Amino acid sequence: MTITKSNFGSINNEKVFLFTLENSQGAEITVTNYGCIITSIKVRDKSSEIRDIALGFDNLDDYVREHPYFGAAIGRYGNRIAGAGFELHGKSYTLFANRGKNHLHGGLKGFDKVIWDYEIVDTTLKLSYVSKDGEEGYPGNLTVTINYSLTGDNELKIGYEASTDKDTVINLTNHSYFNLDGEASGNILDHNLTLNADYYIPTDSESIPTGELRSVAGTVFDFTRNTGIGERIENPDEQLVFAGGYDHNYIINASENDLKLAARVGSAESGIKMEVYTTEPGIQFYTGNYLDGSLTGKSGKYGHRTGFCLETQHYPDSPHFPDFPTTILKKGDVFRSETVYRFLN
Repeated sequence: MTITKSNFGSINNEKVFLFTLENSQGAEITVTNYGCIITSIKVRDKSSEIRDIALGFDNLDDYVREHPYFGAAIGRYGNRIAGAGFELHGKSYTLFANRGKNHLHGGLKGFDKVIWDYEIVDTTLKLSYVSKDGEEGYPGNLTVTINYSLTGDNELKIGYEASTDKDTVINLTNHSYFNLDGEASGNILDHNLTLNADYYIPTDSESIPTGELRSVAGTVFDFTRNTGIGERIENPDEQLVFAGGYDHNYIINASENDLKLAARVGSAESGIKMEVYTTEPGIQFYTGNYLDGSLTGKSGKYGHRTGFCLETQHYPDSPHFPDFPTTILKKGDVFRSETVYRFLN
């Protein structure tokens, strides 16, 4: 496995780089230190042809412009926090409201919009950032490192580590959009998905959790068996109507700290399959409901539902639900999390 570095442009005279991770199987992952964004994932299909299965752009300027978090690292807090604020140890913290009255994916300038420091250690790309006390309203100086590596078995491993000098909240994830037939190749409704989850979290019309953990049994949210993503997506279930499709956090069947299988997804057309393993307790399944063809990616326009996300994470809005697994990171403690995307053909 090798990692090479190349120039990817600059922002305010600060250089930005693109890192290419390659293995002997012909797989290639590219990551930029702007936003820790995964810009491409190239793997072999059933005919041994290479396909890029990650939505994104081929230049830095498009990433700096408005886009739906293609491939980005999300923090400090992935997903939503209701009312753009929370209370911790009796003190109230006000966050930036960037989705109506709510806070989404770290706010106005989250981890997806900053330039990270980099270090290459053997076959691992280490990207690090210090989020200052008060940034986007969060307490504590938070030091974050995200490690990317590609194994000989076509496993993209993402390791997260964080520490703080003041108690805070944290929920880190990666927001890659996948299309196993190739980015800009059409919609993902014919992909087949299995989720290792018996429960999901319903939301209100603003995608804020109700607090209920609802069984998937007998509902359109049941992916415990291999099921077409588009098979029930137009069902008039209130939850699907609220989100315009799937955009829900599933509770993975396992203890929260173990690396376990969370999802399998595959395409018959390309023959490419992807497995997702994580130490996180939840996984957000999103079907690109807000993609509308207004963005042009590496090889074409990204229309409605032309990509899906499987974001490993803690539950949305956890600071307001004490019964959810805690997202509090205490001073002196170290947050660690791992997610593995394994690609097969």
